[in-house]
Amino acid sequence: METITQEVHGMPRIGDDAPDFEATTTHGNMKFSEFADSKWVILFSHPADFTPVCTTELSGFAQRKNDFEALNTKLIGLSIDSIHSHLAWVNNVHEKTDVYLDFPIIADIDMKVAKLYGMLQPNESETAAVRAVFFIDPYQKIRLIMYYPLNVGRNMDEILRALEALQVSDEHKVALPLNWKKGDKVIVPPPKTLQQMEHRIKDTSCEKIDFYLAKKDLKLA
Repeated sequence: METITQEVHGMPRIGDDAPDFEATTTHGNMKFSEFADSKWVILFSHPADFTPVCTTELSGFAQRKNDFEALNTKLIGLSIDSIHSHLAWVNNVHEKTDVYLDFPIIADIDMKVAKLYGMLQPNESETAAVRAVFFIDPYQKIRLIMYYPLNVGRNMDEILRALEALQVSDEHKVALPLNWKKGDKVIVPPPKTLQQMEHRIKDTSCEKIDFYLAKKDLKLA
């Protein structure tokens, strides 16, 4: 039991600094902190090259790459495959579907990065990375983590929605309600003093369910 606890605590958590690493990728050798370069990064793992669910997922990332770039975000993938396997798979997907996986994919054949980020979960597989997604901000802090099992593909709309929600929350110092998407009202932080509560009760500039739950519109470009 003690060993399991130590392993869990060793996994990156929300709010932690993103572990830095050097790796071989389809774009050449890379140091993560230099690649990030003060941008948001989506770091995601897939179980294996030349597998059906992974092919649909990485194609989805490639097809939405412009959407991520519009949100000042870089993409980087990972699996426990060799660089030769990655290159052959990228070429195969391009030939068969005309989708080009032109973001870097880490060849993590020694599992170094997968272990560093807790992408290996033994009860699922000891030799394949689960479908993990790490949202890393420009300060290289981990802001959100998603884990999916080997047999369930991710939802690209939700990844983009969550990314935009994090950025809107940071910029405007607000919270986002259930199912929030761009254009929806946001939640104003609740009052923390009696004076702030009295001001909120009288405030007519926002939609109030009660003094602790109030929403407002944001003017988003």
